[in-house]
Amino acid sequence: MAYGPFRDRESFEGFLTAATADPSLIVFTIVSGESGRAEGMASLSRIDPQIGSVEIGGIMFGPVLRRTATATEAMYLLAEYVFDGLGYRRYEWKCDSLNSASIAAATRLGFCYEGTWRNATIYKGRNRDTAWLAMTDGDWTVARPIIRAWLDPSNFVDGKQRMSLSQAIQTHRSAEAKDSGG
Repeated sequence: MAYGPFRDRESFEGFLTAATADPSLIVFTIVSGESGRAEGMASLSRIDPQIGSVEIGGIMFGPVLRRTATATEAMYLLAEYVFDGLGYRRYEWKCDSLNSASIAAATRLGFCYEGTWRNATIYKGRNRDTAWLAMTDGDWTVARPIIRAWLDPSNFVDGKQRMSLSQAIQTHRSAEAKDSGG
């Protein structure tokens, strides 16, 4: 990310104050069901209601939230808000092309890789290539029930997932490609 790591609480609070005051962003706090505390955040930006497109970004999960069903549920709820609440047709996810964890997270949630913009920006003293991923309203129609099934408590035994979300999404994509002759 272009911002962080933060030296201390005050520098993070300064960042939050600026982010929440920015009219081009909608900042969401993600509260852990376990702790009941704010454990992460995500923002909607590049909001274009005329064409029904928005970008998810600024995703930061604290250690309590990382790699949890709560984190997946937060991303699901944001997609549900974008597509079902706002009626948008495109949901974008962009990240540093070197951030393989972010690319994997987006793909796991049903976003499709669309390409890389080379030398898209400069930050932290280096060129950044930006990986573009997106989910369309058609992709959401497919991903919604898959993610909902994954989030169902019956998918978890002793806190361990029975079905991998990545595998469920990929299985569907493979079947879809086979059906279309691709």
